[in-house]
Amino acid sequence: MDGDSQTNRRNFHERMIFGAASLMTAALALPAVAYLFSPFRGEPNGTWADAGDLRELPLNEPTELVFHKKRADGWKTTVEKTTAWAVKSEDGLTVFAPQCTHLGCGYHWDKKNENFLCPCHASTFSIEGAVLTGPAPRPLDRLDTRVEGARLWLGNKESGSGETQT
Repeated sequence: MDGDSQTNRRNFHERMIFGAASLMTAALALPAVAYLFSPFRGEPNGTWADAGDLRELPLNEPTELVFHKKRADGWKTTVEKTTAWAVKSEDGLTVFAPQCTHLGCGYHWDKKNENFLCPCHASTFSIEGAVLTGPAPRPLDRLDTRVEGARLWLGNKESGSGETQT
């Protein structure tokens, strides 16, 4: 073998190794780049959940609503059972998130005292959600609401004025 054929063979092997390494790098890098820069195509956490028939809610009496809501976590979507408290009055409809604003405990309607009571630290709230006794630092959080026909739809925590959309 002469030196010239040795160089050609070496160049051929170097190019083959370089080409194989380039293909492996591209095979690993392209999915990673697509993952990092592609837009999320799932449903956002702000989807609306059907909470039932508005006509079934009694007037001026807090009612605990139990419904299913979709929650997206990255590319995984789960359906979870959740609750909310609804108060229908002559003035409209108010829906409260089910967690106390002190430490996030679940509260309930105390019919005897006519207020919402958090059993964890004895915070109480009026039927309008205002703090009556602490240690809760603020009123109950409200949920966005939307009414379509007679169906009540609930969104995330209120982001605007809090009026029911129709």
